Amino acid sequence: MSDPRAATDNARPAAGRAFDWDLAFLTRLAGPLTLLARAMLAYIFIVDGVGAITDYAGTIGYMQDNGVDPRLLPLVILTELGGGLLVLFGLKVRWAAIALFGFCLLTALLIHWRANEMIEVQKNVAIAGGFLMLAVFGPGHWSVDGWRGRKA
Repeated sequence: MSDPRAATDNARPAAGRAFDWDLAFLTRLAGPLTLLARAMLAYIFIVDGVGAITDYAGTIGYMQDNGVDPRLLPLVILTELGGGLLVLFGLKVRWAAIALFGFCLLTALLIHWRANEMIEVQKNVAIAGGFLMLAVFGPGHWSVDGWRGRKA
């Protein structure tokens, strides 16, 4: 069994080394960097969720144009806006990340693939990978879940 302090011991460059080639300094900055990463992942979903509310009719038209039942729009808004806010604040992040992971894959397949928007498909798959990683590793210490002392 390894020593849990070993990760923090490796976070400091060895004496006499001019550059931290292992990027161990990232370990010391894990809290704020994880918060930044969550904010970057959540941003697009919060903005799109608010946009779907403010342009409800336009969003319904977009969904119909792409063969998606517009009755799903409230669920889409809940997933995008609700999931985005949960990820941003770090509350129940693992659940929100799994929901947004699935949402990204479904959007890639049901919307962008049909429209032959392959760059959008690739972006959605990449974002889904980020959410899968967030679900596996959790929100980090700089989160509501971290402050509450439990795993999301």
